Amino acid sequence: MGCTLSAEERAALDRSKAIEKTLKKTDWLIRAFWGHGASGKSTIVKQMKIIHEDGFSGDDVKQYKPVVYSNTIQSLAAILRAMDSLGIEFGDKDRKVSHVLSE
Repeated sequence: MGCTLSAEERAALDRSKAIEKTLKKTDWLIRAFWGHGASGKSTIVKQMKIIHEDGFSGDDVKQYKPVVYSNTIQSLAAILRAMDSLGIEFGDKDRKVSHVLSE
């Protein structure tokens, strides 16, 4: 009652399984080489440019500077929110006052 596969369907299924098996074997290699999203690939390229070339051009600096500032502010805000939600106190009580006043 339709529970068996034709020889052609069986061959296609076997090929599909073989391809899936190969992909699973090579998936770690692809991830190791290319990395996951947001794993810092472009950051490494930028650092290599700074170290091994003449650094960033004036246009590059103008382009990246606001991004760096924005990322810094966003990261600090995330850390402060996490400290609050995790109950982590500031080491210096004056810093907490400054944080509360700046909100």
